[in-house]
Amino acid sequence: MSPVDATAGQAPAHSSGWDLRALWPLAAGLAVLGALAVQDLIRQSWSGEFGAYGPVVLVTGAWLLWRRLPSMIEAAKPGNLGVTLAVIIPSLVSFIFGRAYDFVTFETAGLFGVFMAMLYAKFGLRVMAREWFPLLYLAFVIPPPQALLSQVTAPLKEFVSWASTSALANFGLPVARQGVTIFVAQYQLLVEDACSGMNSIVGLTAVSLLYIYLVRGQKILYSILMTVMVIPIAIVANILRIMVLILLTYYAGNDVAQGYLHFTAGIFLFAIAILCVFAIDRAVAFGAHRWRATGARA
Repeated sequence: MSPVDATAGQAPAHSSGWDLRALWPLAAGLAVLGALAVQDLIRQSWSGEFGAYGPVVLVTGAWLLWRRLPSMIEAAKPGNLGVTLAVIIPSLVSFIFGRAYDFVTFETAGLFGVFMAMLYAKFGLRVMAREWFPLLYLAFVIPPPQALLSQVTAPLKEFVSWASTSALANFGLPVARQGVTIFVAQYQLLVEDACSGMNSIVGLTAVSLLYIYLVRGQKILYSILMTVMVIPIAIVANILRIMVLILLTYYAGNDVAQGYLHFTAGIFLFAIAILCVFAIDRAVAFGAHRWRATGARA
């Protein structure tokens, strides 16, 4: 009698229809594009105060996807080739255009599009829809275009300049402003884009969404609510930051205010803003729990 093959009739090891070992050429190509984009991001965005949150978003976003990878593989259903090409071709064009003309927004957006196309090709739309949060969170890596940033930050800079000088003037400090230029005693300060509040809004939104996802799960309405609350917190934090810098300039001199204390004040107030977001989340969760408990008793 011939021996019977015990594995006959069994499903292959990779029942999802594709072998992870076959992914290395795509992964290698994506890694090359990613390395090129990261070089430009470091040079144009991440090295500045506005884009400092970028590396954190990239690392934590990759970790979120990695921890979900087993369930993604289990439910994988490869997508349509035509749809994949319809996404990947313009994405590659955007990447090449952005890299050739030094537009890091187009370059990063193109890389993100290539990554989305690869995920769709291997996992399918249903898996991507289920894992919407890590994908949306990773989109924060794309820096906004400079032209749009200038338009948005201009009114914010005007507002935070007015609010900070008005508050300090009420306490008798010799402070005035002209547009986004602040005059205190013999010193003249210029409110830059980084102090407008946009960097705090984007960075706080990313951190808050990550916190909500890890603690509360993928709750769309709750995420929107907390994002709306982040905006005033970030603006108030930057008003306080400018007030601190004005006081440091007035009492300690411009060299002290523009030294390491300038960066330290930003980090400290950003940490305070994050704690405020966490506190609001706990307060909302506590209120919702009490409301459900009251409804159950009624």
